[in-house]
Order: sequence, then structure tokens, then C-alpha cells
Amino acid sequence: MKQIQMVDLKTQYEEIKEEVDRAVLEVIGSSAFVNGPDVKAFQEEMEKYLGVKHVIPCGNGTDALQIALMALDLKPGDEVITSDFTFAATVEVVGLLGLKHVLVDVDPDTFNISVEAIKAAITPKTKAIIPVHLFGQAANMEEILAIAHEHHIHVVEDNAQAIGGSYTFSNGKTEKNGTMGIIGTTSFFPSKNLGCYGDGGALFTNDDALATKIRSIVNHGMGERYYYDRIGVNSRLDSVQAAVLRIKLRKLDEYIAKRQAAAQYYNEFFSQIEGVITPAMNPNSDHVFHQYTLKIDGVNQFVMQNFLREKGVPAMIYYPVPLHSQEAYDAERYNDDDFTVTNKLCKSVISLPMHTELDNEQLNYICTAVKEYLGQ
Repeated sequence: MKQIQMVDLKTQYEEIKEEVDRAVLEVIGSSAFVNGPDVKAFQEEMEKYLGVKHVIPCGNGTDALQIALMALDLKPGDEVITSDFTFAATVEVVGLLGLKHVLVDVDPDTFNISVEAIKAAITPKTKAIIPVHLFGQAANMEEILAIAHEHHIHVVEDNAQAIGGSYTFSNGKTEKNGTMGIIGTTSFFPSKNLGCYGDGGALFTNDDALATKIRSIVNHGMGERYYYDRIGVNSRLDSVQAAVLRIKLRKLDEYIAKRQAAAQYYNEFFSQIEGVITPAMNPNSDHVFHQYTLKIDGVNQFVMQNFLREKGVPAMIYYPVPLHSQEAYDAERYNDDDFTVTNKLCKSVISLPMHTELDNEQLNYICTAVKEYLGQ
């Protein structure tokens, strides 16, 4: 059996090696390393895939979040509501801009931001909500958008983990993740479902004026060259990464199907194992399985992680410490009792290998190792 990887980028690369090598060499040969033709082409192809008017590539997913908030002209002290159970980048950018992050608890089944917790957290200073589409499926966007509309609040989607997925509204309308809020953001970090071979990110919007502003912000605040309309940043997707992403975008739906097939194997196996809770599915959202995360109450997941590693099975714990308890994020001002779900998840979740190259032999080995640890 081939060695099991948490994310097997090497094997994935070998399958597209000829295309990737040719595309990268073409960029090098053209010397159009920044904002070259591949960046423009990728932007247009991504717009078509998502069904969104504007895709603005940038340097990475964290930059995308920061640029989105900059484009909305939020002022220091404005409040931004987001999930407590997620990667730090989402709140990091809030702090960097002098805004006030308001962390709230999550749904116990999907792990996405709790609609009821959002409602309870809104104040006159609330200016934005950042729902994180965690582990590969969308948050409850219909209700979040309704709340935002009622209170005149911006919705910025953190879609770093759910690119390619879709959400279906009660009226039957289906939209791609990242295209429902005023701005959507994503990351193209190599391990993402759509990942490049370095760093990269993008913003999505259907608002023409916002798109113009975002394009200016990512390029030092320039509209016309050397004319600075606003304070900006230097955050551009380089042409080599765009060339790689163009190839992978054409295969994204295939990659998603492979992840979903692996998840189905896991689901069927673990449905027979007592005490193991497989990923819950939001009925309005498909799941593209950026991560496959089990919830196992009463188990020390760090001990389990070490056991699996000794068996040759990598496993990760996302996320061992909630953001509201982190020193960097003003832990003192949060009441631990307001985060009962997140606190429990941090002690009970473990993520198994999930990528496009998993085969049935590997999947069976992984599942059997988990079963062995649980003594079943």
C-alpha cells in the first residue's frame, strides 16, 4: 500500500504534470510574471465557473479577507461578527484594521456559525458578518442574509474551505459558495480543494463599484498607474500560480467528486462504529470535503492522533483551542459559557486524511485503524 498522506499533492501533480510543466515554462518564457495573460484568463474562467460578475485575484486568502473589509470602508471600533470555531485569519484581519471582532458559537452538527448566536450578538455597532464555510459546506446563508438585510449589515463570505460547493435557497435558486454575500473570499493555499503551488487568493463580487475599489486596493490603491485614489496593499496573484490554477480549475468538479466518494466510504464504514459521529450535512448545501472531520465524545483526541500516526495514518485536530480563549484575541472579554458548542468540539473532533488520491485500500486501512483504537 502506498504511504498515506493527509494531503497528497505529489500524486495529484503527477497526474497533471505534463500540463503544469508546460504552462509554467510558458510563463517563464514570456517573462510576464505579474498580472500576465494567465492571471486575466484565470480571472475570466473563475467568473464563468462561479457565475459571478467579478473575480479579483490577490496574494493569499488572508489578504482577501482584509481587502474585503477595507473595501467596505469600515471604521475602527465597528463590530464584525464571526465564528469562534475556525482558523485565526478570519479574526486576525479584523484586529489588524482596528475593528472589533465579536466571536460567536457554532452549530453543533455542521460546526458552522450559529444563526441564533448571530442574532444575539448584533448591536448598533455591528457592520459586518463573516460566515466561514467550514470544512467544505456552506453556513446557513439564507437566514444569515435575511438577518443582514434586516439590520443593514454587510456579509463577507470566508470561502477558503468550500470552493466549488453550492447552496440552495428555499425558492429553489442555487448559488455557488462565495457569491452570495456582498463579497466572497477564498484561498488557493496548496492544500485547498483548488490550490496553487505557492500562495494565492481571490475576492468575488457582483457589485461593479466594489469590484473597481477592490482592484485598486490590491494594487497599492491605484486606479490609473501612479495615481493613488486610496490606501491600498500589494497583493497580487503571480502568473505562475494563475497558470497552475487554470489547469486545476478545469478539474475542480472531478476533484470534488473524488473527495465526496472518499467521504462516502468513510461514512458507510463509521456508521457501524458506536460513538463515532460522521459529518452532518446541511440540507441546503452540498459538501466538498476540504476536511473529513469526525466527532468522538469521551476520547482524548491527542492520544488517538498519536496512535494513528504510529499506524502510519496522519490525522489533524482542527481546532484544539477556541479563538475566544486565545491571548491574541482578548480572551478576557469573552464569557466561556457562551461557547459551549465550540468548547466541546475542540475536545472531540479529529480529521482524517482527505484528498483526491485516496484509494479503497488506504481508506480501509485508515478506518480499521480508527476502529482498532476505539476497541471495536
